[in-house]
Amino acid sequence: MNGVLVDGETVYPSKVVCIGRNYVAHIQELGNETPDNPVIFVKPNSAIARELCTSADDEVHYEAEITFAIQSGQLLAVGVGLDLTKRALQSSLKAKGLPWERAKAFDKSAVFSQFVPFKGDVSELRMELYINEQLIQLATYDLMIHKPADIVAEVSSFMTLNDSDLLMTGTPKGVGKLNVGDQFVGKIFQQKTLLVEHSWQVT
Repeated sequence: MNGVLVDGETVYPSKVVCIGRNYVAHIQELGNETPDNPVIFVKPNSAIARELCTSADDEVHYEAEITFAIQSGQLLAVGVGLDLTKRALQSSLKAKGLPWERAKAFDKSAVFSQFVPFKGDVSELRMELYINEQLIQLATYDLMIHKPADIVAEVSSFMTLNDSDLLMTGTPKGVGKLNVGDQFVGKIFQQKTLLVEHSWQVT
């Protein structure tokens, strides 16, 4: 089992629940339709990783997201998540009406920072992703189509959220290709207070 750090302790999520198309500008940059309901898909525990890696076979894209660890059906802790996607493969599968798992659920496709406990106002959270010291992605509560509490309720209506499961709340605009050697820094703020900062170098 692959683990993540939550409040300094390693926990082992049974799954990563992901929300697609949750930011209007990201929907537009990929040319997708805006869904009426949350787009929900799952990555298995085997997808979880701490290192950020390219693929020898496919071009891999990053999607940074505000991510929560779940406990008792509630948002326990917050961190930075990188949903990695084999974009060309995903586009091919979508065109054929086929599932996305080959493009979304491969090993090391869910990369996370540490998680810190959070009991504040979720609407005050902000995520920033820097690549080579340039701000590339910015996520805020206001920009989300579906808010975290609503997502938890929707997912829980048909799927059990086990303790330590992770919820990725969608990516804002600015997604792109992983390049070997690039330096990524993800940050989570509560208003002006820095809660989480984590860096990765792409290998």
